[in-house]
Amino acid sequence: MASRVRKGVSMIYWLSGSLAILILVTVLLTPESTESTEVDAEKATNSKVVKTTVATDTKAVTNSLAQSINVSSEKSQTGVGLKTTGSDTKNAETLVDSNSDRDDIYENQVKETSTVGTEIVRVLLIPDQETTVSRSGSSLAAARINKLNVTLGSTFKSGNTLITFNCNDPRARLDMAKAELSGAVETHTAKLRMQGLDQAGDVEVSLAASVVAKARADVSLAELQIRYCSIKAPWDGRVAKVYVRNHMTVTPGQPMLDLVKSGPLRLRVNVPSRLLNQLKVDSKIEVKIDETGKTYQATVVAINSRVDSVSQTVEIEGLMSQDFPELLAGMSGTAIMPAM
Repeated sequence: MASRVRKGVSMIYWLSGSLAILILVTVLLTPESTESTEVDAEKATNSKVVKTTVATDTKAVTNSLAQSINVSSEKSQTGVGLKTTGSDTKNAETLVDSNSDRDDIYENQVKETSTVGTEIVRVLLIPDQETTVSRSGSSLAAARINKLNVTLGSTFKSGNTLITFNCNDPRARLDMAKAELSGAVETHTAKLRMQGLDQAGDVEVSLAASVVAKARADVSLAELQIRYCSIKAPWDGRVAKVYVRNHMTVTPGQPMLDLVKSGPLRLRVNVPSRLLNQLKVDSKIEVKIDETGKTYQATVVAINSRVDSVSQTVEIEGLMSQDFPELLAGMSGTAIMPAM
């Protein structure tokens, strides 16, 4: 019995110790949890404060920047110089660029408005006259060039000798023709005298006369060949292209030079056929040449009698008002035509 009592008391002591230990552990752990909760709460509070402060500062900076931009705009409009920050300068430049874009749009609108009632078409300048010089086809033999008196772009006057050929053979033929003519004339004269003495009949006289006529024709042909020994300029102008060189042998029909006439140039342009009612011969047009950047006056001198059915355009030719030394054939530009 006593042993049972002791065991019961021991059990009570053990339970009491265990309970005490449990209470101690609970007490020790409870403050740490409370502290952690308080720290977390304090951190959350501090984060909210920081976020609020940052938001307030951002709003203040934004308001300050807006005020600076407004002040810069007002000062720039009144012409007062300000010392601005990099951000203000960038904003001011953006504002200036925006104003510049609006000005460009306004200028384009003005230009479009100013061109109302006109139509711009492309034009090409051409010479009033041009030709390709070649070895004449009437000369059956090839000839060698003795001297080429012009070069590319050189000017010449009407009647100037451009090319001379070696004409030894034609000159020899001319001498032969003249000798035959002289003999034929002597024979014909003798036949006439003999006819007066009744020593020659009419047939013999006629045959002698025909020989004289043939000899004269041979002389004329030889003289013609001599004229082809040189090429002279048909009018004042310039050399546009050179195909041959000195001492070169050329055949009949072979091109040697391209020539263009000096003087006011012509212009060629294809205009919409709907403008035919506004365009007449002697109508005045303005031409702006791309190569010179200048504007010139021209007059319509010819209008084609046919309209192109595909492009619905008609070809016209104009003549420049005068000879402009800076203009060359082949230049192009634009012509301002009256629109419908």
